[in-house]
Amino acid sequence: MSHYTDLDYASITPAECRQRLLRGENGHWQLPDGPLEVSGQATVGRLLIAHGAGAGQDSTFLQRLRAGLAEGGVQTLAIEFAYLQQMRREGRRRPPPRVDRLVEEMAAWCDFLSHPELPPLWLGGKSMGGRVASLLAARDGAPGLVLCGYPFHPPAKPERLRLDHWPRLACPTLVIQGTRDPFGTREEVAGYALSEHARLHWLQDGDHDWKPRRASGRSQAQLIDEGVAAIVAFMTAHASGHPQPSE
Repeated sequence: MSHYTDLDYASITPAECRQRLLRGENGHWQLPDGPLEVSGQATVGRLLIAHGAGAGQDSTFLQRLRAGLAEGGVQTLAIEFAYLQQMRREGRRRPPPRVDRLVEEMAAWCDFLSHPELPPLWLGGKSMGGRVASLLAARDGAPGLVLCGYPFHPPAKPERLRLDHWPRLACPTLVIQGTRDPFGTREEVAGYALSEHARLHWLQDGDHDWKPRRASGRSQAQLIDEGVAAIVAFMTAHASGHPQPSE
């Protein structure tokens, strides 16, 4: 039995999905291009969120993140890339395809889920999903970006920076990063030339999944809650036209 059957994903058409979104409905829906999970009401805004390279939307991290955002007034629209859907069907791991393919997939979802009668659709994601969102925003523009654990470089390869497209980011951009993230620590990122529109929020002692060491006295759940609060505040500030300074 598939993950989507377990979670009771209802098969619907694109037209039905648009009508449900316009009515403000939440749900787990299976569309021709893959599964979509919509959570929360968009009192603050809407966020299209993609997953990381190795774990899908059912990861503990993303489930808690989406639940917190829904409570804070951010509606999340969670998608899964085609390669991960294939992994689930075959029951074996496989690497993601070239990142430009994932950008095209996200672009198709963005076009489908955007609507003039709905609040603007921000883009974001965890790790690789955030990188894909930033590449799409640099290419096509976006109302805003939320990047959770951005992979500034592969672990132990700080010379291989993934920042070439950042000068083209012209939208409000929030990066929430653990200070110990092996994909970009606080000390490393301090030396990067980032977009003037970017704001960094650092989670003390957090790793790539925002897990702190036990000695810190904090838990992953607490850091996720802190990240949620930062996202809600950032999106609220930009919706009201009063952006916050970088931390």
